[in-house]
Amino acid sequence: MKRFLYALTTAWILACSLPAFALEITYFYDGDTVKINDAGREYKLRLTDIDAPERNQAYGKKSRRALMELCSGVNIYAAIGGTDKYGRRLGKLRCNNQDVSTYMIQNGHAWFNERYSMDASLLYQQQQARTNKLGLWKSKKPMQPWVWRKNHSH
Repeated sequence: MKRFLYALTTAWILACSLPAFALEITYFYDGDTVKINDAGREYKLRLTDIDAPERNQAYGKKSRRALMELCSGVNIYAAIGGTDKYGRRLGKLRCNNQDVSTYMIQNGHAWFNERYSMDASLLYQQQQARTNKLGLWKSKKPMQPWVWRKNHSH
């Protein structure tokens, strides 16, 4: 029995250390949307829980760069939870065992998306980043991405 449990535990540790399905990020659209290559099939993944500045918005390029630095050339894992009205897959992303949504909020690279998330711990993380003036919170009045999109839709 001990050998069986040891073998099972070893197999589980090895499985958890391997990249899931050899996923690769092939493009970073902005700080909350990436293109994933999943064994030759590509799709857009929109990260849940956050809303990052658009690329043309103030702090947008810095937000995108932060995501690129965290997730380029590392082991990634994506957990898909649905699809949005634009056909993008919605889900969580982990890069080198770091939850990307949490990282982006903790470092002031994205807003907590209160409208679509129930994870109150992320609201606390956002308040900490704001208090410490991290990332986009260095600005006196950073504009929320949903407000910017409304003002710049054509």
